[in-house]
Amino acid sequence: MPSYLPRVADDELARRLGTVGAVLIEGPKACGKTATASRVARTTFHLDEDDAARTAVQLAPGRLFDNPTPILFDEWQTEPRIWNRVRRQVDERQGRGLYVLTGSATPTDDAHRHSGAGRFGTIHMRPMSLFESGHSTGDVSLGALLNGGSATGAGADLDYEALVRRIVVGGWPSLLGADESTARQWLRDYLSQIVEIDVQALGTRRDPRNLRRLLASLARSVGRAVKATGLAHDVGGDSGPVAKQTLTAYLDALHRLHLTDDSEAWQPHVRSRARLRTAPVRYFVDPSLGPAALDVGSEELMADPRALGFHFEALVIRDLRIYAQLHDGTVSSWRDSNGNEVDAVVTAPGRRWGAFEIKLNPDAVDSAAASLLRFVDTVDTSVHGEPAVLGVITSTGYAGRRPDGVHVIPVTALAP
Repeated sequence: MPSYLPRVADDELARRLGTVGAVLIEGPKACGKTATASRVARTTFHLDEDDAARTAVQLAPGRLFDNPTPILFDEWQTEPRIWNRVRRQVDERQGRGLYVLTGSATPTDDAHRHSGAGRFGTIHMRPMSLFESGHSTGDVSLGALLNGGSATGAGADLDYEALVRRIVVGGWPSLLGADESTARQWLRDYLSQIVEIDVQALGTRRDPRNLRRLLASLARSVGRAVKATGLAHDVGGDSGPVAKQTLTAYLDALHRLHLTDDSEAWQPHVRSRARLRTAPVRYFVDPSLGPAALDVGSEELMADPRALGFHFEALVIRDLRIYAQLHDGTVSSWRDSNGNEVDAVVTAPGRRWGAFEIKLNPDAVDSAAASLLRFVDTVDTSVHGEPAVLGVITSTGYAGRRPDGVHVIPVTALAP
């Protein structure tokens, strides 16, 4: 196994270093931020474990900055004062690609931390996509589809059970090559660390039992726009629903640790009179966190096809986000009051957009394609332009364009 597998973020980091003085890479713990940043750094300070470096930030910052650039400040949030130090250095040196900061938690807003506008570029990093981990052929480029290209090629040789294991194991670099049993234990420990240490380190202490119930509730709600009232009941357990502000604080903690990755509602101009739903659809940053929070594996998922479908959707959404980000794109959801919905709407600069339905079962492609065509009829394309692509993303098989214009795309063929 190679010591480093190329990441989609490599290209984005190189591009940002050529345009701004400092780049901030944010993402959950263990997603590969440090390894990616270390590839470009000439000097590295691990602020989470280097007491001397943290002291120097306050007392002798010149000792840190008088080193070959780019300088990497790893886990910068453990010493938030470094932000203003870096900002000042960028202003004074007037250079590009000088500093990289990585962070697995977003600090609370600090009135003494100045804006990084014009000095910092930000990259959101997630665990590995199937393309990055070697489980996708990469025959179908999302960027090409958004430019009007066609989907052709074959998915990777990954059978049904192996694909379900990719949901359970996830895209964590530490788990490349790990079997399911090892991965599940790693993920149990990961969530325990989050609940018992990382959330608590953000400030106000949170009840670990409530946090575990929240994680389980979010796992049962993956791929759905569950209301906060439902989450509050689940979190409170037998004691009754927690207060709204308590739930908000718990959700904010998970967001600041980059563990949740919800799809906001796409709000297009539509011809239909149906009211558009605005609640976000809930996802974790990696599909493995859902089964881990429920303490289930591939056998349990395969025994519950409906739940498995939602967790497969979470895997596809993760990959779409990674691929779309390279093209400055975003992934949203769409639902209306008549019960119509589209799993993913990808929008990119230049009025480029596409809509995708996600179906684990290839037999559901016909109905999904019909749903996409009905959806387009409701969108005012005079405002938004015609979609560059309509696609059904499924589990296996060959990619191609149907006579009705809808693409069929195995997730194991998809790439940036």
